[in-house]
Amino acid sequence: MNATGALIGLAIGDALGFPTEFNDVPSILAKCGPWRQMDLPRPAFVTDDTQMTLAVGRALQFARARGQLSPFLLAPPLREEYIDWWRSPDNNRAPGNTCLTACELLSRDDRPWQQASITGSKGCGANMRVAPVGLVPHVTAEQRAGAAQLQSGLTHGHPTALAASDLTAHAVYLLAQGAEPGELTGLLRAYAIESRTRYHEYWLGDLWQHAHDAGPESFIARGWDECLGALDRLEAALRSPDPEGDPCLATGAGWIAEEALVTALLCFLFFPNEPVTAVRRAACTSGDSDSIACLTGALSGAYLGTEAWPVEWAERIEYRDELLALGAAWDN
Repeated sequence: MNATGALIGLAIGDALGFPTEFNDVPSILAKCGPWRQMDLPRPAFVTDDTQMTLAVGRALQFARARGQLSPFLLAPPLREEYIDWWRSPDNNRAPGNTCLTACELLSRDDRPWQQASITGSKGCGANMRVAPVGLVPHVTAEQRAGAAQLQSGLTHGHPTALAASDLTAHAVYLLAQGAEPGELTGLLRAYAIESRTRYHEYWLGDLWQHAHDAGPESFIARGWDECLGALDRLEAALRSPDPEGDPCLATGAGWIAEEALVTALLCFLFFPNEPVTAVRRAACTSGDSDSIACLTGALSGAYLGTEAWPVEWAERIEYRDELLALGAAWDN
C-alpha cells in the first residue's frame, strides 16, 4: 500500500505545515508547542500542494485509460486540470505566483503550452505536486522522467524545476519499490549524473528555445547541476546531523524546487522509521513548511506504506476519499 501511504502522507504533511508556513521556528513553537508533539489541525485543511497533486493524479489516470503514457495523451488533461484548479473557488490556499500566472496564460487560447511556461521560475510548485508520477504503476523510466518534467514544464519551465521534479518523482519511486534510506542519496546522485545532458524533446518539445541557453543539452544540464549542488548540501548535513536544529539552515528554505526536495529528504532521512516525527520536523521549519512537509510525507509514506500514519490523522484529512481512490487504483 505504498501509493496510498505516500498520498495520505503528503496530505498529512501539507495540512501539518499549512499553519506554520511563513513563520520562523520560534513563532511556530510559541503557537504549536514542542515540535515533537505537534498535532494535525482540526479540521485538517490542505494547501494548493495537495490540490495540484490531485490534479496531476487525475490527469495521469485520464491519459493512461486511453493508451500508453505519452505527452500527447498527458499534456491536454494536465492543462485542463491546471486551468480548473486556477478557476476553482477553493484555490485560496496561498498559491504560488508562477502557478497562477502560467495557468492564466494557459487558459487564454490554444497556444502551445511551452509559450505559457515561466522559464525563469524554479519555484517548488514544480515538484510539490509530482509524487503521483513516481507512484503510478506500469510505466517505463523514460515515461516517468518525461511525465515528471512535463507536469512541471506547463508552469515552471526553468531547467532546475524540470530536473528537481524528475529527481523528486524518482525518489518517491525508489522508496515505493523498496530502496533503503541509507542508499537513497547515492542512487539519486547517480540518476542526476546519468540524466545531466538528456533533454526529453519528445516530452518537452521546444521548451529549451524559450530560455537563453545555447542548446537543449546545456539547458537541461544547468538544472541538473543545481540539483547536484543541492545533493552536496544534503550529504554534508547528513555527515553532521542535527535533528533538533532547523533543517532549512542546512539545506535551504524550500521556496525553490531543488531546496524543497533536499530539505524534505533531510527530514525523512533524520527519521526514516518515524514518519510522524519526520513530518513534524518538516512542518517546524523556517521556510516553505507546507511544501517541505508535503514532500516529506510523500517520501515517508512511499517507504513505509499506509501503516506509517495514525488512523485518526488519516481519517480527517481533506480530500481523503479522492486520495484513497487514487492510491487504491495504483496499489492494486
